[in-house]
Amino acid sequence: MALAIILALVLYLSCQIEAQLLVGFYNGSCPMAESIIREEVRKAFFKDKGIAPGLLRAHFHDCMVRGCDGSLLIDSVPPNKAEKDGAPNGITLRGLEVVDCAKDRLEKECKGAVSCADILAYAARDSVVITGGRYWDVPAGRRDGRISRAAETIDIPAPFQNLDEITAAFAKKNLSQDEMIALSGAHTIGRSHCTSFSNRLYNFSPANSQDPSLDRLFAAQLKQQCPLNPRGNVDPYLVVSMNMSPGHFENSYYRDILAHRVVFTSDQTLVTSPESLSEVEDYAFNEQEWQNDFVDAMIKMSQIEVLTGTAGEIRSNCRVINP
Repeated sequence: MALAIILALVLYLSCQIEAQLLVGFYNGSCPMAESIIREEVRKAFFKDKGIAPGLLRAHFHDCMVRGCDGSLLIDSVPPNKAEKDGAPNGITLRGLEVVDCAKDRLEKECKGAVSCADILAYAARDSVVITGGRYWDVPAGRRDGRISRAAETIDIPAPFQNLDEITAAFAKKNLSQDEMIALSGAHTIGRSHCTSFSNRLYNFSPANSQDPSLDRLFAAQLKQQCPLNPRGNVDPYLVVSMNMSPGHFENSYYRDILAHRVVFTSDQTLVTSPESLSEVEDYAFNEQEWQNDFVDAMIKMSQIEVLTGTAGEIRSNCRVINP
C-alpha cells in the first residue's frame, strides 16, 4: 500500500512538472519570442544549411544531459570543463551562435524573460520545419541550469553503440525504443565527421577490417571521402553527408538503413531485431507516419527533467551562468 502511494506521488509530481510547460508560454511576457527565434534561424540557415541539423542535434544533446536546461550552451571556465567540450560535442557542435543572436535580441525586447533552454527548443523545431519537416507547437517555460560538466556527456548515445546499448541510453531518459527509432530519423539531415564511423571502414574487428554490414560500394565511396593520412588516422575535421539529401527532412534515412548505406553503427543496428526492423520498414515506406511519430517523440524528449517555476535561472548570456 505504501509503495503504491509513493508511486502515485512520483507520477503526480512528474505530471505537474510537465504541466508547467505550456504552449504559448511567452504570449504575455514576450509575444515576439517565437518570431525572433525563427527569424534568426532563417537568417543563419540561408547562409549555412548545416545550421539546421546542428541546432536539432544541440537540443538533443542538451536534453540527454541533466535534461533540457540549456547547460550545453555554457562555456568552460577553468577548472570546470563544460558539456560543450565533452567528447560527443567539441568540434562537432554547430549553430550555437544562432542561440546567442536570438538571446541578444530577446534581451533587448523583453529582458530576463526567455530562457536559453527554450530558445534551443524553439530553434530545433524551426530547424525541422525549414528543412521540410512537420511543424509542432513547442511547450515552453523551461529554465536554465547552472551546472555543466563534460564528464556527464557520457549519457549521450554514441554512434558506435549497438541496439541494446542505444535503447538503454534512451530508456534512462524515459524514452522507448520506438521513440528512439523515430528520433533517429533526424539523421536524414546534416553531416557526420569521418572519425564517428571510421572504425567501420578500417578497424572493425580482428576478423574484418571493414564492417560486413556496410554496402560495399557505399564503403568504397566513404573511404574516398575519409582516407587514412600518412600516420594511419582519419583527419578529425573531414565530414560527409548523412545521406543523399542532407538538406531535406524526409524519410530516405530509413530506406538507407534497409540498403545498408548509413554511416553509423547505431543507425545500421536498427534492423538487428524483428521489432526494430518492422518499425524501420514502416517508416521507410510511410513518411507521414514517421513525421507524426517524430513530432510526438520530440515533444516528449524536450520535456526531459526540465527546470520550471523558481528552479534554475533565466540566463542573460547563454554562455555564462548569472552572477
